[in-house]
Amino acid sequence: MVLAGPSGSGKSRLADRLHGAHGWPVVRLDDFYKDADAPDLPVSAELGMIDWDHPDSWDQDAAIAALHTLLTTGTAAMPVYDISASRAVGQHTITARPDDLVIAEGIFAADAISALRAAGLLHSAWCIRHHRLKTFVLRLARDLRERRKPPLTLVRRGLVLMRDEPRVVARHEELGARCATPTRAERELSGA
Repeated sequence: MVLAGPSGSGKSRLADRLHGAHGWPVVRLDDFYKDADAPDLPVSAELGMIDWDHPDSWDQDAAIAALHTLLTTGTAAMPVYDISASRAVGQHTITARPDDLVIAEGIFAADAISALRAAGLLHSAWCIRHHRLKTFVLRLARDLRERRKPPLTLVRRGLVLMRDEPRVVARHEELGARCATPTRAERELSGA
């Protein structure tokens, strides 16, 4: 199952709750971000920095290949990405039992919907969302707590993301995700 949605909307917390309740493995698609020195990273003209919210900032092909391997063989190596360092810092292995629902979550998860559906591997796709002001507050609190970037950068980036959130949600819906709050999605998925 795919959990997409704006940054800070609660995808990771929902994935953790579903993992805890059902034991379903979680693939953090944000771990497939490109390293900060990759030559093809997009740059935000408005912020004057790498645009980590643009789909070209992650390695979609590698993420889909890893998901395909996990879903067809039951095990796959996944990168570990350090957001504060803006690079992969290691690897870990994820395993899935034959009856597990695998949770693929991240801000670019909706970009994997088409390929997973075409391969017959998609259970469901969700765009997790709140009111955009609530998402702004949740994202800022998380990013400050985790010291992801300097505080001023986090606030400036957060304001841009809040403004763009309706466009992000509409795009995820166009890609095939169904919108829901984390609570509603959890209720429905727990009955899956």
